[in-house]
Amino acid sequence: MKAVVLVSGGMDSAVCCGIAKAKGYTLYVLHMVYGQRTSNKEYKCAQSLSQFYRAGDFKVISMDFLKEIGGSGLIDKNIGLPMGEPPESPGSEIPPSYVPFRNSILLSLATAWAEVISAEVMYYGANSIDFSGYPDCRPVYFKAFQVLIDVGTKDETSIELKTPLATMSKADIVKKGLELGVPFELTWSCYTENEVACGVCDSCRLRLKGFKENGIEDPIPYKTR
Repeated sequence: MKAVVLVSGGMDSAVCCGIAKAKGYTLYVLHMVYGQRTSNKEYKCAQSLSQFYRAGDFKVISMDFLKEIGGSGLIDKNIGLPMGEPPESPGSEIPPSYVPFRNSILLSLATAWAEVISAEVMYYGANSIDFSGYPDCRPVYFKAFQVLIDVGTKDETSIELKTPLATMSKADIVKKGLELGVPFELTWSCYTENEVACGVCDSCRLRLKGFKENGIEDPIPYKTR
């Protein structure tokens, strides 16, 4: 059995790797590089996770064209990123870290590869509970994309899009990862730093919150915890 797993190098995608592996799938790891501020660190983490889970293949696709489009603080340093508490109500405000329509581009490429290698499933670590309010992380979005997969591939192709973390809090995700033996020390979530995580961006704060609620310390280094 084959599973394409979209792996950013972050903790959510790492837990997806652990879930897919536990279900007996051979992982085909897909990593995207699109000029994000921490692309070098994310690539190293994705590669390490691929090796840890003995992936059948590790494919890296460049999406540098997203820099041409712009519109996100992840790829444009002229756009500031929030360095405070994430919004209490996800979706109440779209933060500048949102990359316009990114998930549709990522999932389209993943679908193409899944069809080529005859993978049965695709795993994506999207979350709609503890997240930054991105519109393309909502359950209704992934339901719609499944329809697109079904009608946009060959009749004999059957690919199921799985988002097992969709309704889990960060604390639940950390707990699940610990149960599965996910190597969190090989992951990275910071939006801005490549060596020592800042600890204050939205992503760092949500990650630290998840570990704190499990009563354990996050194994990666931080400037501020």
